[in-house]
Amino acid sequence: MHHGQPSQTARGAAAHRAIHQILEGGAIFKDPFASRILDERTAVSLNEMAADESLGPMRLFIAARSRFSEDALAACVARGVRQIVILGAGLDTFSLRNPFAHAGVRVFEVDYPATQAWKRERLKEAGLPLPASLTFVPIDFERQSLAEGLAGAGFRSDCPAFFQWLGVVVYLSREAILVTLDVIASIPASAVVFEYTEPFENHSPEGRARLMAAAEQAAARGEPWLSFFNPTELSAILRGKGFTDFEDLRVAEMVKRYPSALATGLSISPGGHVVRAERAL
Repeated sequence: MHHGQPSQTARGAAAHRAIHQILEGGAIFKDPFASRILDERTAVSLNEMAADESLGPMRLFIAARSRFSEDALAACVARGVRQIVILGAGLDTFSLRNPFAHAGVRVFEVDYPATQAWKRERLKEAGLPLPASLTFVPIDFERQSLAEGLAGAGFRSDCPAFFQWLGVVVYLSREAILVTLDVIASIPASAVVFEYTEPFENHSPEGRARLMAAAEQAAARGEPWLSFFNPTELSAILRGKGFTDFEDLRVAEMVKRYPSALATGLSISPGGHVVRAERAL
């Protein structure tokens, strides 16, 4: 992203979540704050984005990854987890909807400082008060220590935690990704949901062209794609870090877990994956 500027990717993801509420009635993922938190620049683009049928698969993917993650989050809370860390939070609204706040579940939002400052301004302008259960943790993943940032914010590394890490991994260096996984793996009974992208060469010529075009657009807005993984490679990495319970779903596989009519026409092909990984005590 451009230095000192909020993430354009965060804007786009938030717009897709808002459009899902309008076009599909939130059939996969309910988010009553999705539209309220948008800035004016993003809000005025919704009609154009909604009318672009080519964006449908991405919209469903973003809705499904949020649903998948929050379902996993709820399962962790049911087994006693009381710390939720949202890495690269952008305009995520879980902290505003947190149904577990009464049970003492704390939310730590970790993000690039400029993006986080922008979000705080958005919340203020939208008249959305900061929940008492929310703590902001401004961190540049490439230059600052996640473990130190969380510790300084009151996070307890000796207690179980759930990490949501969506729409971030492809934009980080491999070193930053592995260090982040090390931090998560160091926490007892930790769990994480994240997504990753397979290398360009894993795709058909048509799919490769679409993916490379998306990567070029990301680079043009100052957010280049840096890291890719093969599924077998990532599986070995997770096992090596002590994650013994995990599942790896491709886009269509995940979307088809929810209302089936919305997934019609989505192909199961190499590309975007969502992973749930958990460590034992």
